[in-house]
Amino acid sequence: MKTKSLWKISILTTPEAEDAVAEMLGAILDQPASIYFDLETGVSRVAVYLEQKPVAPRKMRKSLHEGLRQINCCGLNTGPGRVTVSKIRREDWAESWKRHFQLIEFGDQLLIKPSWSKRRARKNQAVVVLDPGLSFGTGQHPTTEFCLSELVRCGKNKAARSFLDIGTGSGILAITAAKLGYSPVHAFDFDPDAVRIARSNASANGVQNQVRISRADVTKLPVLQGQKYGLICANLISTLLIAEHRRITNRLQRDGTLVLAGILKSEFTAVRKIYAKLGLKLALSKNGKEWRSGSFSFPKKSIRGKFE
Repeated sequence: MKTKSLWKISILTTPEAEDAVAEMLGAILDQPASIYFDLETGVSRVAVYLEQKPVAPRKMRKSLHEGLRQINCCGLNTGPGRVTVSKIRREDWAESWKRHFQLIEFGDQLLIKPSWSKRRARKNQAVVVLDPGLSFGTGQHPTTEFCLSELVRCGKNKAARSFLDIGTGSGILAITAAKLGYSPVHAFDFDPDAVRIARSNASANGVQNQVRISRADVTKLPVLQGQKYGLICANLISTLLIAEHRRITNRLQRDGTLVLAGILKSEFTAVRKIYAKLGLKLALSKNGKEWRSGSFSFPKKSIRGKFE
């Protein structure tokens, strides 16, 4: 049986603008975009894969170039901005991922690998099996990698700890949390495709009964929340992190850790200041390419004062 080809619409851009370009491309084509970063050239390629040829390709190109112009006007350098439309074999897409996909390992605690990898886990090492899909992440992006490292770090005390994943995407963080023993584990995303894929990935990893994945919009959550979490990961764009800082923070336990990612280096100070107004202090931070991520917590003195 002959396998159908895929249509690839891609844009060459910079790490600085890749998320904005991905959001724009996904919105115009009504399909989540994938991001590929070339370490040798320093260029990012944002791509959407379609089952059928794009309708009105000239109009689509015009819309994409206008979107790039608007992103540049906002102060982000989109770089080459070259738009490419090509037809590829599904097998070529899969083999390309196999060549570029790297295993992710955090000491003896965690191994993330694709299903075709023969790498065996170390003793007591949690294993997450996640294959690249037509969209959504597999932990390769530095912001996702930071969130994963914090899941490992905060879970080392072996105590059951609750976890909330805001903007779950592929579900990689929620699945990892379940594998590391966090409980309960809740995750949500605004995109129904993300929810569907995350649930499928959770089932493939045998944690579908340990993870609750739902569709929700962070901007429409109740400001006050009864349930609190020991660890929250919010890998979102800076504008959302700033605008919804109360909704996010009100879900954190007083002795918990809040991980904020998806932040450009130039925007990190603004994010840190808005969360500082609610009493959260930066405990750990890491740069990766154009990004900076951080872990925040309430100072211990304020925790004691709260309950004395």
